[in-house]
Amino acid sequence: MSIPSPRLKSQISSFKLEDARSAFSKSNLRLQTSNLRPRKSVGLSLVELIVFIVIVGVAVAGVLGALNVSTRASADPVIQKQALAVAEAVLEEVQLMPFTYCDPDDPQAATAQSAAVGPTGCTAAASVENPGAEATPPYGPETRLGVTTPYDNVNDYNLFSMGPGITDISGAAITGLSAYTVVVGVAGQAFAAFGGGRAIPAADSLLVTVTVTGPGNTTATLHGYRVRYVPNALP
Repeated sequence: MSIPSPRLKSQISSFKLEDARSAFSKSNLRLQTSNLRPRKSVGLSLVELIVFIVIVGVAVAGVLGALNVSTRASADPVIQKQALAVAEAVLEEVQLMPFTYCDPDDPQAATAQSAAVGPTGCTAAASVENPGAEATPPYGPETRLGVTTPYDNVNDYNLFSMGPGITDISGAAITGLSAYTVVVGVAGQAFAAFGGGRAIPAADSLLVTVTVTGPGNTTATLHGYRVRYVPNALP
């Protein structure tokens, strides 16, 4: 077995060192080459940006349109509430009136037992209460604000209208209601017997309908009933 000479060992070591240097240079070159390759962009392209702006614009326009409709619809709650308050006030005014067989100015209004003309009824046909205000003296012509012959029965308010502008029972204009109108309807309303009770004929029961119209054609309608439970009750 031969032993390598020192010179041969030196040459072998030199070859190994060169191989290592060559391998390192190739690896370093490969790394530098990879760094030179173009990287994929992580931002937005112009097309993507434009599409994003369009989508957001359409969404915002839809939301604003919905808010606009909602605002127009919700701008009327105050008007709606005001119209309802006016309707309630007028309905109460009507229902508080007497519901007698005869006009309260008739001398027999407090004793009349029916709407017939005679000793137990009204003194004259002109004083018999029917839907609508009395027009014949001395019981009429009646108006809501009349001094000598004002409305004095529920029936008198049939076909009554007021406005534009609302006034109280004394004729004073109510501030802020100049654009409101009121229409009242009064009609007989019969009720069938229920629960063992008796039926109520249309002559003894009235349906009162009050319709108030405000700005923007905002309307409020209320219905109320007035029954002849105290036929001879006078104010």
